[in-house]
Order: sequence, then structure tokens, then C-alpha cells
Amino acid sequence: MSEKENVVTKDYKDRLFQFIFGQADHKDWTLSLYNAVNDSDYADPEAIEFNTIKEALYLGMHNDVLFIIAQEMNLYEHQSTYNPNMPLRQMQYVSGAYEAYVKKHKLNKYGVTQVMLPTPHLIVFYNGAREVDDCVILNLSDAFSEDTRETSDIQVRVKMLNINAGRNKKLMEQCRPLFEYAWVMDTSRRYKLEGHEDPVDDTIRLMPMDFVIRDFIMAHREEVKDMLLTEYNEAQSHELFQLEGERIGHEKGLKEGLKQGADGARLEDIRTAMQKLNLSADAAMDFFDIPQELREKYAKEL
Repeated sequence: MSEKENVVTKDYKDRLFQFIFGQADHKDWTLSLYNAVNDSDYADPEAIEFNTIKEALYLGMHNDVLFIIAQEMNLYEHQSTYNPNMPLRQMQYVSGAYEAYVKKHKLNKYGVTQVMLPTPHLIVFYNGAREVDDCVILNLSDAFSEDTRETSDIQVRVKMLNINAGRNKKLMEQCRPLFEYAWVMDTSRRYKLEGHEDPVDDTIRLMPMDFVIRDFIMAHREEVKDMLLTEYNEAQSHELFQLEGERIGHEKGLKEGLKQGADGARLEDIRTAMQKLNLSADAAMDFFDIPQELREKYAKEL
């Protein structure tokens, strides 16, 4: 094993979604998911060709499940936090996937003959706390300035499917393993919020006996526990990071407004900071660097 491959193996850890739907031994589950998403009826699981791109993993652009079927390249990913930047991330990943595909099939991208590629389909399965529709289309063009979106030479579209409890019922009915995976994720998160001492272990222990993924989960119990705990911690960190980003953006806006505003506007900004950021009057004035000669005046008004 090369040093590069060693780094990949050490730093990249499977997530539960990939562990269930990216297994060569359970291509039937992956095919069930593909059929449910596309409303198709393929019957041969061996038609699925999984692709693991170590170069992409090494660069930190890992995707949960990548497979080819019927000349379509399917990139499936699970997200427990809302992320509007998935088109950018998936564009980076699919670029690496195509590079690996060209190399594997010895295609000449510099030749005069058209290189034929599998059509990409980018899907995100979302079960975060933010309320979203059953199906949301995320576009790369949303990241461009509004007056240039129509003239962009690049467009990437990601379909985000909400798999929270009660959402996308037809999809869940058509793919039993997806329904069961969503149940595991939802139940472990709910138990965590309810204060269970060991929410992951309780989830696995109480999994219904008729679940098709149950034997697989039980056979890899410790690995699954580790994955769920890691994913929960990652999701919690992402949520806090996003909230912190929103707070910083709000603070920056208040600060800029304060620098340009008159006394009345400045007082409103200070009051807003006190309410939104839970600051005392003195702390809010410290935050906005109010000069000493104005502090007493503002303090009386506040």
C-alpha cells in the first residue's frame, strides 16, 4: 500500500449511509434505492458498479455512495445538516469521478473522437432539523451574482430529498432499507435529545425484528455505534458552526451600520445588539467601540 493510500485509509471513515447502501454484498438495497428515486424497475443488482475514488478521498472530497448503472453515474449522499453548497461540493467530486472513469477505461480526452461519459445524477438524502420541502433543487448558479446566472457556462443541479419522519412517503414505501435507515437516524437523534444514557445502543436494541437491515446492523453493532456517535457529533458541530456564522454576520452588519449611523440609529443598533446577542448596555457599547464621551449620553437614553 502506498503512503497516499495509507493516508486515505487512516483519515476517511465510512458513514452509516455508505455502510448500508455502498456494500457489494447488498447491491439489492442500493438497487432498491435507485429504483425508488428514479421510479424504475431494474431487477438485477449485479448491474450496479460501485466506484471508490481514493484520489478524491485523499483530497477530502468524499462522497457517500457512487455507482454506475445503465450509463448513469449516481452520486448519493446523506446530510444531517442543511447545506446549500452541495452543488459546489458535488461538482468537485464528480470532476474527480470522471477523471478516474477516463483513466480506468483508457479514454482519450485529447482526441478527435467524442468521449462518451455516464450521465451524472446528484442526490442528497436530508434528515436535518431545519424544515424543508420533500424535494428541493439546489443550483450552483445560486452562488453567482444574480445578473450573471443566465449567462453562466456551468450549471450543476443537486436534488435534495427530505427523509425525515413523515416525508416523501412514496419514496420510503418503495425502498424499505431507506425507510429503516431513516428510522435508525431519527430514533437515535430523538433518544439523544430525550436524554437517554446510551441513545445509540437503545436504538439498535429496539430496532423492529422485521427490519431487513437488522441482521446486518446487529452483525456490525460496534461499528454502527461508532458511526452514529461520530455522525451525531459532526451534525451538532456543523449546526453550532452555522449558528456562529449567522451570529458573526449579524454582528458585522450591526457594526457597519453603527459606524455610518447618527445617534438615533446608533442607539437602535445598540438596543438590537442587547436583544439579539443578549448583551448588557455596557457590553453592547464595548462591542461597538463607543467613545467614552458618548457613553454617558447613550447610557441615559438606554
